[in-house]
Amino acid sequence: MKLTPILALLAMSTTAFAQSGGRPQISAASIDVPGHGPMVYTIAVPRDLRDGEPRPLVLALHPGGGSRGGPFLQQIVAPALRDWGAIIVAPDSPNRRWSVPSAEESVLYLLDDVLEKYDIDRERMLVTGFSMGGAGTWFMATHHPERFTGAIPIASAPRDNPLDRIGPMPVHVIHSRDDELVPIGPARAAADTLAQRGQPTEFTELSGVGHYTMGGYVQALREAGAWMRQQWDR
Repeated sequence: MKLTPILALLAMSTTAFAQSGGRPQISAASIDVPGHGPMVYTIAVPRDLRDGEPRPLVLALHPGGGSRGGPFLQQIVAPALRDWGAIIVAPDSPNRRWSVPSAEESVLYLLDDVLEKYDIDRERMLVTGFSMGGAGTWFMATHHPERFTGAIPIASAPRDNPLDRIGPMPVHVIHSRDDELVPIGPARAAADTLAQRGQPTEFTELSGVGHYTMGGYVQALREAGAWMRQQWDR
């Protein structure tokens, strides 16, 4: 895809991250979504990608407050899940919620495009996100469970999403008791509800980490990713 000047600058800004051996090639692009216009996204592709070797796919949903997919991918998701050898795609939301139809439909269209272009392991498709992106993770897992085989919502509440629609998908919830913006109670209650139903569920409770200290969640996401891979390998 042809990059606009702004996207080209964003792609150049990822060069330092992608230089060291073993790290993915990260680039920025956009896709024209019918009925909604262009959606900007950042994608990380393993450098050792080969035909006939399906890779996991991670959909990374960024938080709100003016955040974008590129920094969230580079600073949080890619460092935490580096050893997955996954393709990670991080769209820029056109709205303040991932559940708004224009955002929802654009994300699904982008996913279809990635699935068409890359050899993806359909049994290892994760959705994760932080804050607004965590709420988006709950939304995607409950409204489109056929699209994913794992979910890791971080620093978010499940809101009114129907938890019974997640099905057998493993879910690992990450939250801090010291989150000053999103109370931990609803997230813990959601994890308890899923566990009581016999669903593969894990809850990681952090302490001493505030909502706006996203870097403090990298290790927890790394450990949640290891747990998720154990569920997939069973």
